[in-house]
Amino acid sequence: MSNTPNDTEKVEKEPVSPSSSGGVRSGSEDMTTLNVDASKLTVADLYDKEKFDLETLDNKLVFHLLQAGPEGLTQAEATARIEKFGPNKLPEKKVNPIMMFLSFMWNPLSWVMEAAAIVAIALSNGQGMPPDWQDFVGIILLLLGNSCIGFYEERGAGKAVEALMAALAPQCKVKRDGKWETMEACNLVPGDIIAIGIGDVVPADSRMVVSNGVKIDQAALTGESLPVGKDVGDEAFSGSTVKQGEAEALVIGTGLNTFFGRAASLVAGANEGMGHLQQVLAKIGNFCICSIAIFLVAEIFVMFPGYRFRYRRGINNLLVLLIGGIPIAMPTVLSVTLAIGAKQLAEHKAIVTRISAIEELAGVTILCSDKTGTLTLNELTIKTDAVKQYSDVSVDEILLWSAYASRVENQDAIDKSVVGSLPNPSMAREGIDEMGFQPFNPVDKRTEITFRRHSDGTVHRVTKGMSQVILELSTKNMSPELENQLHADVDEFARRGLRALAVAEEDVPSGELEGEGSGFRLIGLLPIFDPPRHDTKETIDRAIDLGVHVKMVTGDQLAIAKETGRELGMGDTMYKASILNKADELQGIAESVDELVLRADGFAGVYPEHKYEIVERLQKLGHMVAMTGDGVNDAPALAKANVGVAVADASDAARSAADIVLTEAGLSTIIEAFMHSRVIFQRMRNYSIYTCAVTIRVVTTFSILVFAFKFDFPPFMVLILAIINDGTMMTISTDRVKPSRHPNAWNLVEIFSYAIVYGCYLTLSTLIFFVVVDKTNFFQRHGCKAFTNHNDFSFHSVIYLQVSILSQALIFVTRAQGFFFAERPSIFLMCAFVVAQLVATMITVYANWGFTEIYGSGWHWAGAVWIWDIVWFMPLDFIKFGMAGIIQRFAAHRGPPTPGAPVTHEQVELARQRTRMSMEAAQSVNRISTIPSRGASYYAPNMQDKVSHSRNFGSRVRHMITKTGKSLGMDNNELRRLQSTQAQAASRVLSNKH
Repeated sequence: MSNTPNDTEKVEKEPVSPSSSGGVRSGSEDMTTLNVDASKLTVADLYDKEKFDLETLDNKLVFHLLQAGPEGLTQAEATARIEKFGPNKLPEKKVNPIMMFLSFMWNPLSWVMEAAAIVAIALSNGQGMPPDWQDFVGIILLLLGNSCIGFYEERGAGKAVEALMAALAPQCKVKRDGKWETMEACNLVPGDIIAIGIGDVVPADSRMVVSNGVKIDQAALTGESLPVGKDVGDEAFSGSTVKQGEAEALVIGTGLNTFFGRAASLVAGANEGMGHLQQVLAKIGNFCICSIAIFLVAEIFVMFPGYRFRYRRGINNLLVLLIGGIPIAMPTVLSVTLAIGAKQLAEHKAIVTRISAIEELAGVTILCSDKTGTLTLNELTIKTDAVKQYSDVSVDEILLWSAYASRVENQDAIDKSVVGSLPNPSMAREGIDEMGFQPFNPVDKRTEITFRRHSDGTVHRVTKGMSQVILELSTKNMSPELENQLHADVDEFARRGLRALAVAEEDVPSGELEGEGSGFRLIGLLPIFDPPRHDTKETIDRAIDLGVHVKMVTGDQLAIAKETGRELGMGDTMYKASILNKADELQGIAESVDELVLRADGFAGVYPEHKYEIVERLQKLGHMVAMTGDGVNDAPALAKANVGVAVADASDAARSAADIVLTEAGLSTIIEAFMHSRVIFQRMRNYSIYTCAVTIRVVTTFSILVFAFKFDFPPFMVLILAIINDGTMMTISTDRVKPSRHPNAWNLVEIFSYAIVYGCYLTLSTLIFFVVVDKTNFFQRHGCKAFTNHNDFSFHSVIYLQVSILSQALIFVTRAQGFFFAERPSIFLMCAFVVAQLVATMITVYANWGFTEIYGSGWHWAGAVWIWDIVWFMPLDFIKFGMAGIIQRFAAHRGPPTPGAPVTHEQVELARQRTRMSMEAAQSVNRISTIPSRGASYYAPNMQDKVSHSRNFGSRVRHMITKTGKSLGMDNNELRRLQSTQAQAASRVLSNKH
């Protein structure tokens, strides 16, 4: 597959000049030799910088090592190299569909249900009765049903993303078999010759072979705003954008062997381990399992040693607790809730790549944002209201004359900003004839135009460039005072983070192109800056209103960062990132580095390790941190943050590390993400309280009935209860709730406290009902038939209905912050409840199922149960208000310090201890006054904004984006191949899908 005459010839190596930028020009005669058989080099050898540094070696040597030529590779060679080097993309993880399906039955909650199935089929026998196959079949169907929903959701999501990625595969122009052709960038291999031009994204790490005035935007690498010129031999990194000129380049690295690929592999493990949502679900599951285990042990001791129950009777009562106490549908319900939320976010121009990030976004307290390309446009602009005048020439004329001295085609960033400052860019050449133009070059550091004016036929020259260079040229009307004023203005711009561009003009009396001028006259000084996006200030203000503190973390200069902060209302209490490693410089600023990080509005001169450290310190102080960015230098912090957000024009490496990819320019979409994530969080919290309360209700109710009355409830009816409840609760994913004004956090103590109180109250309702029925004739006096004993099969059906109605009605209390009737539920939830309870009522009235010890009890008993449960339902709101008051007083007692108080060492250590102890530490960590307080409770205040849920539930469930706690069907890093225009197309595809 060689392009060289002899694969084993000696390879010449040219010494690299220390001053060269990215490489040494081909053609030098000073060569050394290196014995290398290029055909036998392995991939590891080729990319071992100790042996060969393809980024800096002479182009001739690189061609030899890659066995390539100026005519490119043949198709056969390229095919062979795909096998050797792999495709030009990050590797994706393939998941075995069978293992994916089985994984949904491999969690503690499923284990308990599987244990119940084993008990039903293997241990429920004896006394002349067959195994309890009805319960066994029902449990297996319940497990399979939940697994099928989860599998369908995740598998469908993986295929949807694969199709989306295939439709958005980036294209490139490559020379194969000596001919130029367009192909997908993933098929590039080292040794290919590619062509790039204005607007193209460099598809792979390359070395310039032909360069025609190329300038490449590497802001994603350095954070600087100005594009970088690239000459023959220089390297262009994958993911950077061509801003000027055209070039041909030799591909030297693809996939993981690119700069971005190495960055992605470095950050891939930053968030390994159990996710935050998985930890919360595990603790809720443990709470339910422990509750069941306590009452299981108690029942075993009471029934067998105490009451001498026969074996099969006792096993049936144990099955009631195992089946009824486990919230088997909880992972699926929360999964569907998050997946529908992800679909809603996609409609708002945000693609979720890690589903559990939605839940974490709801708890974000600090938003760390990069500046260049994120808060700002990453486009140089003239700050017209700060232009300095040094003559009688007006500001408008200064801008016009400086536009004359700019290119109108094939512009660099400065020329574009100057011409863009005019009301109409065409004015840059209106009314004049261009006689000669001198473009910018690194030696002269200025541009110059000679032109003839139509109005009077006179000839003039205008030059613009570096202030010192223009000052030396300006001899006409120059004075020490004017010179000092220019220096003062340049210094002022520097303090404000503005670049300075001086402008001068002269007449040419002879009217000839090379004619001598009358002398340049300094007329103005233009301030250039990278302006904020039009919606950034509003976005930051809204974030602060939502209780999220915004910090700027940028690689740009401190003065520029402060000026941007002032314009955006973020504050200008910013520091150089180097102070993080210099404790001696903290004197008079902060007590510790942790306090400095909390107090600061931002940091400048930041390297990747600084961003990572800032995020890590904030997390150790108990904060949930979101990081937004667009460059490869943001990738480590994006991966480390609880929620990494890549903006629309982000680099490949940033997208590979992010959890959410915005497909619309700017940060305004992040506010929608905050709002929707809090809506989703409220749904999950409401369901969690409900499901824990039902667990307490089932295990305490039926255990006490066994202890006190030797009541034997049929386990199959508990299974029916679980199936109907789980089906109804699927609709909680579309419930109508209000987002909180403050960041949310999982306060499990609060959830478990509500659950225990609710569960005990519901248990009390059943126990009193049982006693009234069994010990009095109250209901019989009102037309209800009498039961022979408290294990009468008809009594079983009545108890089933009483438990079913009141348990399921609890969701209307947990979902509302005020009275249940003041916050209208979604139509789906309401309809599901009505249908479920109609089914339960029909079972109670008509079912005669001898195999499960159920006989119909008639309409009189059904009506009595409904009235009883309605009466007991009414006080639930007041119980909720009382619990909320107690919890708020407790939270206020342990709340944040007085506003303005500094963060002490003890407070910092306490926060760290809480963080290490549990993920819930974020809710009670002490903060200083610059961080907005969330108040005593996360849930009491509510936003007035209403979220529409008018779309069909079935269409929302179909084509889910992803699954709780699990990656998409492909590796998240595959999203690195989304470029800015492709990401916008992704949004359109998702929005138009239904």
